[in-house]
Amino acid sequence: MQTLSPHTFHIPVMGLAFTIDTPIKVASYGINSAISIIEDNLIEMMRKYYYQKNNEVYVPIEKHEENYRVRRITDYLNLVNRNVHSKLEDLRNSAFETGSEIVKYFEMLPEESGLKEKYHRFLQTAQGQEKAELEQILRNQVQPGAIEVNIMTKVDKDNKNGQGEILPDGSDALGALKAYAESDLENSAVIFSAGMNPRLYNYLENFREFDASAWGSFKKRVVIKVSDYRSALIQGKYLAKKGIWVSEFRIESGLNCGGHAFATQGLLLGPILEEFRKKKEELANELFSLYNPAIQAKGQAGFEKPHPVNVTVQGGIGTAEEQDLLTKYYAVTGTGWGTPFLLCPEATTVDEKTLELLRKSKENDVVLSKASPLGVPFNYLKDTTSHKEKLHRINKGKPGSPCTEKYLVSNTEFTKEPICTASRKYQKLKLEQIASTELSEAERIQQEEEVLSKECLCIGLSNSAGINYEVPIVKKLDAVTICPGPNIVNFSKVAGLEEMCSHIYGREALPQNPNRAHMFLKELQLYVDYLQKEIENSLKPGPRDLKGWKGFCNNLLNGVDHYKDLVKEGYIRNKTAFENGLSKSQAEIQKLKQKLETA
Repeated sequence: MQTLSPHTFHIPVMGLAFTIDTPIKVASYGINSAISIIEDNLIEMMRKYYYQKNNEVYVPIEKHEENYRVRRITDYLNLVNRNVHSKLEDLRNSAFETGSEIVKYFEMLPEESGLKEKYHRFLQTAQGQEKAELEQILRNQVQPGAIEVNIMTKVDKDNKNGQGEILPDGSDALGALKAYAESDLENSAVIFSAGMNPRLYNYLENFREFDASAWGSFKKRVVIKVSDYRSALIQGKYLAKKGIWVSEFRIESGLNCGGHAFATQGLLLGPILEEFRKKKEELANELFSLYNPAIQAKGQAGFEKPHPVNVTVQGGIGTAEEQDLLTKYYAVTGTGWGTPFLLCPEATTVDEKTLELLRKSKENDVVLSKASPLGVPFNYLKDTTSHKEKLHRINKGKPGSPCTEKYLVSNTEFTKEPICTASRKYQKLKLEQIASTELSEAERIQQEEEVLSKECLCIGLSNSAGINYEVPIVKKLDAVTICPGPNIVNFSKVAGLEEMCSHIYGREALPQNPNRAHMFLKELQLYVDYLQKEIENSLKPGPRDLKGWKGFCNNLLNGVDHYKDLVKEGYIRNKTAFENGLSKSQAEIQKLKQKLETA
């Protein structure tokens, strides 16, 4: 079975640039982290930066070259891998003395880690031969964190050659998967986010790198980000029938997360985790009943029992108490700490202006916006340079962005070839159409605001790296978009990596907003606000809308009941504040439900 991280948390993918080189920064300390591998221009820029930093010869991979996109991504992943293993070797050979890299490695581990216990014994009680032997054991057991990659399944446009012909296996997502499969990475994982893409999932069958070499052992694992148990079961079964094992389901809060927010129908994180806790073994067995015959049909040896299925969770986690609740009561394998790490330059890549904006952010600065051209709600920090640039263009009468990257092109309303809804071309045509259509004033304003809300994410989410490393992605386009979760407003200190680990494991708390709500209460309130806005913004709701909203209310109330049980069973420390928050939200939900009953 493959080596797992000695840590109980990972750093999820954030934006495009913010974790583009996070493994180089943290993997040598045993911390898992994820890179987005869709934006190959950003990746090419990072190739140039790290080749030059390493004093290696940088040879550009130009766009006119065959298979350039796959080659860029594969080479960058190999470059990251070399950097991580070079740093790991230096760490492993460093002296056990205050401030050294190997001491930093062990000091950051959770206290309940068996490795941490050996380290303490080495420092405190071991003498002579025992101490020398223990030192060698510790050095040998130093392991890197996994270098994971994220592919957002919805970003999958077809790419064409110079003759305008669609490239076989050359779409954005397929090309990224091929590049990852062909990389040198081992004990690694590909994370699929944003829902099921059958074409992409079918393509997995082409690569033997995802096959098990022994029970529980994979060179490259498959991880799926899901919103609930049903989604895990559907996607897991789809892949199991093809002989692909899903090693991890990564549950993310529907609204209390960074970036794109895939809201559930009022299903809250606590009840979702409870279902996984109760059905984890059932899930593994059901997948295995499809997986084992599928691999045997391909001529592979079957297995006697299911491979392990890990369940992890992310979205809004901010205290050691919450970390303990998730790992100990809900029995998740690990947690994802994303947004707080945006204030940790040792782990993420955020330019100084944006870092300061994050540090000073308050409750109303993070909004669930319509900024994404994908048409999916998007958690978004206001007053960034990209936000200001968008407003400036609107005020000049020239809304929209130049579309240089074209990863989010999807609209064919006015054109034969898909274009991006954040582009100048689309917004000009759409605003003209709205102006020529007979609409009420309210409908016209609503439609115009929706058009103008869209923002270029390809460049905006890439530029922090270009600014930090002084290598622009696209010349004269340097505005930054950043997409933290609402949890960012609770953190105000730019922290070191050791400080973050100590905060996560409860050794030393970072300063936090004194009014911070428990992650479950925050998510609950976000869902109540979301439903209220859905109802308010619906100009002509029909019977189907009303039925859906009532079901939404019922799911929220079921979640409230689950959280009341948690309090009764003693799993919540600040019982009074938690119960008050529950009562407040419950009253709002019941009021909404009564209003819908009489509509």
